[in-house]
Amino acid sequence: MSDIPKNYITPQGWQALKDELYQLVHKERPEIVQIVNWAASNGDRSENGDYLYGKRRMREIDRRIHFLTKRLESAEVIDPETREYTDQIFFAATVDILRGDGSEQTVRIVGEDEIDTPRHKISWRSPLARALIKAREGDSVWLRTPEQHEEIEVLAVRYEKID
Repeated sequence: MSDIPKNYITPQGWQALKDELYQLVHKERPEIVQIVNWAASNGDRSENGDYLYGKRRMREIDRRIHFLTKRLESAEVIDPETREYTDQIFFAATVDILRGDGSEQTVRIVGEDEIDTPRHKISWRSPLARALIKAREGDSVWLRTPEQHEEIEVLAVRYEKID
């Protein structure tokens, strides 16, 4: 059994990580290498801002490339559009809920690399998603956080493309 934890992700999230990796490897890193080589040819490196900044930026890019590579290697892509119909909430569900304060909200349960709070994309590991997972349409669940306890009603569950 692998020591790498599951990295559930939607096809769109996987593509976004892959696109970022491509951008870093084929565009940003080569540009920085060129700047560093040019700056190094100018002599004294200890006070050469272009050289020092370039080396620091290259280390940042290399760390990000390593991170993205590991995330893509451990990714388990789950496509909500090909999921068999169910009214039960699992990863990649789009869920309409009624909050305890009477407001309605739509949330999309996505991977950790896809979180976008303003667009209501929440991690499958978040407290709200953990409260909702395995619930069905019409169920009420309790969201327990250090700040509050809130009853949430599941109004609708669907599996559709998550942009």
